Formats: sequence, C-alpha cells, structure tokens
Amino acid sequence: MSNADLEEIKRGRLAQLQQQQQGEGTGLAASGGQDEQRKQHEAEARTSILAQILQPEAAERIGRIRLVKESRATDVENRLIMLARSGQLHAKVTEGQLKDLLGAVSENNERESMTGGRIVVSRRKGGWDDDDDLLDR
Repeated sequence: MSNADLEEIKRGRLAQLQQQQQGEGTGLAASGGQDEQRKQHEAEARTSILAQILQPEAAERIGRIRLVKESRATDVENRLIMLARSGQLHAKVTEGQLKDLLGAVSENNERESMTGGRIVVSRRKGGWDDDDDLLDR
C-alpha cells in the first residue's frame, strides 16, 4: 500500500467518525427533548385526573400541602390516582375525605419511621469484671 492509499483510508475513517459523533449529538438532544415532553405529558395527565376526582376545596388543600411538603402532597395524589384507577372512588373526593386520607398517610409514615430505618445499639458500661483480675496473676 502506498502513502496515498493510507491517507485516503484515514480521511474516510475520519469522516465516518465525524458523522457518528454528529448523529449521537442530535440523538442525545432529541432523546432529552422526548424525556422532557414525556414528563410534561405525564404531569398534564395527572392534573387532569386529579381535576376529575377532587372537589375544588380538596384540590386547594392539596395545593397548600404542596407548599409546605411536596413529598406528602405527591404521596396523597398517588394514592388518589390509584384509588380512581382501581374503581374505588364513586364520587368526587371531598375535603373531609381528603383529611381522613391524610391522617392515614401520616399514620403509615409514623409506623414506617418507628419500625424501620433506626438501629439502636446499647453498650454495656464498665466492660471489665472483677474476675478478669484473676487472669493477670
């Protein structure tokens, strides 16, 4: 092979690599846009479902809860959506029913925090007995 042939192969390979990099760059941007679009669509679907199953007072209460603790509001919304999808909700959720559900969620969270997540180590104080002195002799 001559130097001209090697140069031609190098140029061809370099052009191929550049095309691959350009394709990956646009693919990443497109997939990022698709993820964002999918998340936005899911959020719209969530709000639509919640609007159908909540009375306005209950929706306002969830909004106020979201201002204080977003994770609690998300947990309650997830439970409400699950109940609606399983057919257990026969009418719109009132503020009183939402309060009951919030109480159940807080009790569940308290039980989880009490049983799991904490490890208590109790150590004996003093560590040495009088019998250990006999071993030194």
